[in-house]
Amino acid sequence: MKVLGVSGSPIKDSNTDRALKIALAATGVKTEFIKLSDYTIQPCNACLECRKTNNCVLKDDGNLLMNKTYKADALIIAGFTPYSSIDSRSKIFMERLYPLHHRHALMSGKPGAAIVTCVMQQGHEGMASACENGISAIQNYMLAESMSFIGGISILGNVPCLICDKKEQCSVSALKMLFGKDATPENVKINSVEDDTETVAALEKLGGDIVDAYYQ
Repeated sequence: MKVLGVSGSPIKDSNTDRALKIALAATGVKTEFIKLSDYTIQPCNACLECRKTNNCVLKDDGNLLMNKTYKADALIIAGFTPYSSIDSRSKIFMERLYPLHHRHALMSGKPGAAIVTCVMQQGHEGMASACENGISAIQNYMLAESMSFIGGISILGNVPCLICDKKEQCSVSALKMLFGKDATPENVKINSVEDDTETVAALEKLGGDIVDAYYQ
């Protein structure tokens, strides 16, 4: 068995990357980690040329990634949620898997899961449920391809304002929006997935669950 893990985060060694690697390591089987920012991939043009060959006509890394996905026995997609929706790289990746849909449903029956990083706890007053939106986007792709969706894990990440080089936070600072008007990079804790033992345990369970689903 081989599990493919795909991260939409462009940040080096991000919480999203590390959370995905925790889940992959917990599978105990062969795995491959893909970081989408290392590849050149365009969005789907909706031309439907792929219905003839199950391959995309675009000349980039899309077919390479699609073939890696097809050859894997299970798939975990890890993304993050700018503006409370799934990031563009993860969305483009899912779109470019569409050639596997035609005639043969080539992803049908494979176990799949989602890991999504957001910057606010669920239930934050007045804000969209970012992680729920991100997990739903991945889940809906997998359900549309008749995959077996095992589950989704939410990871608490960090707002870009924490590394802004401006000493004074601006009027639209996410720090102030989330943590109050007196919040600064100095008094807001940087979240690291490894510090959250419950999340780590959930990620490890997800890795085990996706293998169990394959062998059932």
